[in-house]
Amino acid sequence: MQTFLMKIIFPSLWIPLFGFGAITMLFIPSGGKFPMIFPLLIWIVVSFFIYWTCIRLKAVSVDENFLYVSNYHKEISIPLSQIYDVTENLWINIHPVTIHLKTPSEFGEKIVFMPTLRYFAWFQSHPIVDELKTLAAAKQFLR
Repeated sequence: MQTFLMKIIFPSLWIPLFGFGAITMLFIPSGGKFPMIFPLLIWIVVSFFIYWTCIRLKAVSVDENFLYVSNYHKEISIPLSQIYDVTENLWINIHPVTIHLKTPSEFGEKIVFMPTLRYFAWFQSHPIVDELKTLAAAKQFLR
């Protein structure tokens, strides 16, 4: 549910609403105090950041053999043996986790997902990172 909110709901509300506000500000006389192009530039930069952090997220689940990845239109299964590495970005509040694959899947060489939200876990790695690394290593060893 959290991934759906961050991937679909948040961007579809924020980008058009703040875009409308930024474009509207272009038509308000500023009186020379504040350049009205500034809100538009902020909207463009923040919209790009939202795309980079939210829209590319995938829903991910795992069992003992496969990683199941969905973009809410299509779901694919990826053998755990295809996982090359698992990394996490601790600097972004949703702590996006990136699964690096040995060979590209239908969603590319990297799968980015939002792990379960943990409150008050700033700058601490999410346990799912180690779990996925352990599962992938076990599948490598068995091959």
